[in-house]
Amino acid sequence: MTERKPPGMSFETWVDRQIAQAQERGDFTGLPGAGRPLQNLDREETAYDWALAKARREGVDTGAMLPAGLRLRRERDDLPARVAGLATEAEVRAVAEDYNARVEAFWRLPAESRWAAVPGLADVEALVAGWHRDRPPPPPPVAAPPPPPARRRWWRR
Repeated sequence: MTERKPPGMSFETWVDRQIAQAQERGDFTGLPGAGRPLQNLDREETAYDWALAKARREGVDTGAMLPAGLRLRRERDDLPARVAGLATEAEVRAVAEDYNARVEAFWRLPAESRWAAVPGLADVEALVAGWHRDRPPPPPPVAAPPPPPARRRWWRR
């Protein structure tokens, strides 16, 4: 941590002195990217562009940055992939009905603006039909081995 600026010294002088001391210590030698131009200086970048790039670098889901209506639309588009790994039809119906309940709750809220995206309901029956269509066929039943022959008891001979 750096020391505090001494009273009576201008800010520029204090910063220049710290930079000179760091150069003397060798803090700036061997830095990655030394001698190369800075990237993306020619491109105008908005705060949204910066936040989006930072979220992608950090591995954060960028869908969380969307307004609620667009987030629900994206979720509706992702529903078939989301239910593909579920085991039962009841689970598929529960996911679709949960989504529809959240959309209906969104409809009850006041609109954020005139141009707010309005998501639609998911078609539960079409989602279930697609889930059935995309599932692998069940494995054929394995025939049970024949029972061992009955042994006769020695006293009934």
